[in-house]
Amino acid sequence: MKENDIGMKDCVVVGAGAAGMSAALTLGRARRSTLVIDAGRQSNLVAAGVGGLLGHDRRSPAAFHAEGRAELLAYPSVELHRGEVTHGVREDDGSFAVTFADGRRERARSMVLAPGMDYRHPHLRGLSERWGNAVFHCPFCHGWEVSDRPLGVLATGAVGVHGALNLRAWSDRITLLTNGGELTDQQREQLDAGGVGWDERPIDVLDGPGTDLRAAVFADGGELALGALLVKSTLYQRSSLARDLGAALSEPDEMLSVEAIKVDAMGRTGVPGLYAAGDAATSVPPSMAAAVASGYLAGAAAAVQLAAGY
Repeated sequence: MKENDIGMKDCVVVGAGAAGMSAALTLGRARRSTLVIDAGRQSNLVAAGVGGLLGHDRRSPAAFHAEGRAELLAYPSVELHRGEVTHGVREDDGSFAVTFADGRRERARSMVLAPGMDYRHPHLRGLSERWGNAVFHCPFCHGWEVSDRPLGVLATGAVGVHGALNLRAWSDRITLLTNGGELTDQQREQLDAGGVGWDERPIDVLDGPGTDLRAAVFADGGELALGALLVKSTLYQRSSLARDLGAALSEPDEMLSVEAIKVDAMGRTGVPGLYAAGDAATSVPPSMAAAVASGYLAGAAAAVQLAAGY
């Protein structure tokens, strides 16, 4: 070991959600010194339960994360630090240095980016307080819990039509709400053929007791009874770390609205020693199951690189 390697970790994992903890678990079991940085901003903490993750189905997100942290700490090579990274740089020797908000600085031979994403949804009164419960973005994660209710889809264009037709698996009362957007004749024909309604009126507010949803109230005073609402959201990077370290990002498109870190099948970004996993690097609709899998692959790829290089 070189003198300037003293105190250097094998890997720093930015993010302690499902993907970050999965990567850290893989690295810990490979006996690699790993620092996991937890900013405490896991996106699914607002949800009532985890949906579709084998072994954890319908479990509370808080319980899932607590058990994950306990599993990590069972490995002496894994260290958890609560805080937020404000800056990251790749050094001339190929290692990575991260600086925390409190000024602390850590170095590692490799890095896994798994900070989660910033979910941006339409600005609509009554939406934010119901997000993760009666208002959701993934039918596979939340559809079962709202089955057989009158359901709405808040979106426009082809993605709205696709989402509304797909939601028929959970209810036979589906309405596409465009919030003032106009559908084409062909899109209306598609919806009509699929037994899906639509309403193009601007929405004033989502109404209901507490976090429950009773109805969408339109600007003209009319109402549509709803038990839950699927909302198209766009996902953006929470921090500038990926850009700062030279990773390439994808552009959000109409169907998959994600500003994702570009990676290969093993989570490699193309920057030597830099990996990414979870929502931040998704090429498929985000989910807990996909995050766990991608974290495992990124952690394994980092462990292999470390074994080959040191």
